[in-house]
Amino acid sequence: MPRRRIGFWYRFAAVLCKPPLVVLLKRDWRGMENIPAEGGFITAVNHNSHIDPFAYAHFQYNTGRVPRFLAKSGLFNKGFIGAAMRGTGQIPVYRESTDALSAFRAAIDAVERGECVAFYPEGTLTRDPDGWPMTGKTGAARVALQTRCPVIPVAQWGANELLPPYAKKPSLLPRKTHRVLAGPPVDLDRFYGREMTPELLKEATEVIMAAVTRQLEQIRGEQAPETPYDPRRERIEQRRRTHTQKREERARGGRPTAREEGLGT
Repeated sequence: MPRRRIGFWYRFAAVLCKPPLVVLLKRDWRGMENIPAEGGFITAVNHNSHIDPFAYAHFQYNTGRVPRFLAKSGLFNKGFIGAAMRGTGQIPVYRESTDALSAFRAAIDAVERGECVAFYPEGTLTRDPDGWPMTGKTGAARVALQTRCPVIPVAQWGANELLPPYAKKPSLLPRKTHRVLAGPPVDLDRFYGREMTPELLKEATEVIMAAVTRQLEQIRGEQAPETPYDPRRERIEQRRRTHTQKREERARGGRPTAREEGLGT
């Protein structure tokens, strides 16, 4: 696959980042044939380690189609980091915008220019206890339905074994393997030409996340939970549990139970 539109800054970043990645991680990369050689497209990628953006970018760089990540607009104004973000063609997201479509205008423009835009639809590191993808946010679906570009589901596993989510220190030995599997484009045809309602975007996002999860099932050789972990639902449930606990404490006059005092089993 030909290398195109990489430029000085991306090559400079590769010179800095690839050597330590090669040392720290073995590679088992599959599905590069599903990365489009031409035209704009989206990759939807699971997120399970603070270092997996670098590991995934290494995979994508080697396909010849470098990823343009979405990042907070403020990062683009910070000295060397800002210069590197602008130079490598990363995409600023203006979160202060009240128009959801306008917030992703730069991503839409990049796709229409023929670029690859990489989305982490979960929006943050997975909080699933076993590392499976969570429910996704609708940004990737919004851009995909607006542009009708291919959406390539990509699963990765292994960077999280080197640096688990929210861990402060890496686990260097034994040397870990970064596994990546890029699947065929997600079929979103049934969503085209319809009003872009919240319900439609949610349904399209679920289809995208299901495709990412299937790729991860192949990598791990395991079956994912039937229902993805939903941080919003978990927060609601946690508030409900907290409210119930406080209500029970008030009902007993704030007195601790025998279990809380260590007298019970």
